[in-house]
Amino acid sequence: MGDWPTGTFLHRLPRPDRVALESLGVSRRAVPGTVLLRAGEPGAHALLLQRALVKIAAPGPGGRDVLLAIRAPGDLVGDVAVLNDRPRGASVVACGEVYFRLITQTDLRTYLRRYPAAALELAGLVSDRLRWANERRADAPGLPAETRLARALAELGSSYGESCPRGVEIGLDITQPELAALIGVSEKTVYRALIRLREDGLIDTGFRRIFVTDHDGLLHAGHLTP
Repeated sequence: MGDWPTGTFLHRLPRPDRVALESLGVSRRAVPGTVLLRAGEPGAHALLLQRALVKIAAPGPGGRDVLLAIRAPGDLVGDVAVLNDRPRGASVVACGEVYFRLITQTDLRTYLRRYPAAALELAGLVSDRLRWANERRADAPGLPAETRLARALAELGSSYGESCPRGVEIGLDITQPELAALIGVSEKTVYRALIRLREDGLIDTGFRRIFVTDHDGLLHAGHLTP
């Protein structure tokens, strides 16, 4: 399935479908904090992520962004608006230096007609995303940093986790600046929150690696239902 993280769209695809998708569009790069896709805009194109994390966010109470989801290298974002011809319901923001391929609406639709297995995988992925959103709801900006971090790590573990002797390894290279950008806090704050979650026995950490050691406990810390 290639070297893309477990659970991503590219990881799910048969090799011919994956190679064809990776050849679409043009390569682009953006710096951290760049709004790659903006809520309310038409779905003229989608992005195939190649490097770094992005967050899906929407305006919340008081004008503060609400974290809706996290996407990783190998994921396709902006596809829903491309396929249903409706304005985007959320923005996509780079959490690190991000590399991606910019794919037009016409090219993506043509690709999905030509590769029906990819179309089925995308439909399943969209269903998974909707189920997660319905179960977890939007992240609340007013929650403590530790709670928001627990929610983010729970989603990353569910979406991109792989079983290992230490529990579940989140199969992504994640930096503390990226985690801080995901949940909207400073690096110092996310560092302290990581320490507390580790001391509580919910996670373990290595170099750019995070292991979920107590999944139910992490959900509880995030005020989520297992």
